[in-house]
Amino acid sequence: MKSLLLAITVFLVFVQGTMAKKGDFYQIQIYHLTGIGQEQTMDKYLKDAYLPALHRSGIKTVGVFKPIPSDTTGGKRITLWIPLSSPNQLDKLQQQLANDVAYQSVGAEFLKAPFDQPPFKRIESILLKAFPDASHFRVTKFSTKPSERIYELRSYEGPSEYLFRQKVKMFNEGGEIKLFKSLQFNALFYGEVISGSAMPNLMYLTTHENMAAHDAHWEAFKNAPEWKKLSALEEYKHTVSKINIMLLYPADYSDF
Repeated sequence: MKSLLLAITVFLVFVQGTMAKKGDFYQIQIYHLTGIGQEQTMDKYLKDAYLPALHRSGIKTVGVFKPIPSDTTGGKRITLWIPLSSPNQLDKLQQQLANDVAYQSVGAEFLKAPFDQPPFKRIESILLKAFPDASHFRVTKFSTKPSERIYELRSYEGPSEYLFRQKVKMFNEGGEIKLFKSLQFNALFYGEVISGSAMPNLMYLTTHENMAAHDAHWEAFKNAPEWKKLSALEEYKHTVSKINIMLLYPADYSDF
């Protein structure tokens, strides 16, 4: 009996350890719009129907972001960030939404929009897996108004699979994530894209209380001795072929 209890205890410890190491997955949805009319339609749908439905499904923290006012894509793009426990949750979510009477009713105007009055141009969907050294997302709260905050979403495309893996290594084993943390970039997540239109690539989102803080953080990063040493290493050279940067602020109905 003691042997059996010991075996069960060891098994449970193993399972708990495995679960603790399990990292997040994320879906990023980018709604491409024609202008203010579609933006208003999207805001109503997301605020009144989609986010409440996600909350009922167990997804409590959803980010909704728009381009900062100086960005010419303002009114033409809304970005959603959704945390997931596994890729399988996406399939379950579709079934939950189909069976959610409140969602189907409140979101009817959007869901059943006529062909000649579409609520968006296209939806871009990206699926990511959290990096080992940042296996779970982290929300930072700011005292500034949402419209003043700067959320920077970056995408780093790699020229080859090997060089892309080297960039991922640079973030994890190389210590780039640790450097971002030490400089208080307040990253929401770091992740590898496992399904998307531009691969191989990785993405991460840093958060700042305002533009002044954003600029100060990047200035500190650029001048950090750790970064100068890390970026000079031969193994991490030429690992990024293209960088896409989105400067965003949270919608007033975003969860953070």
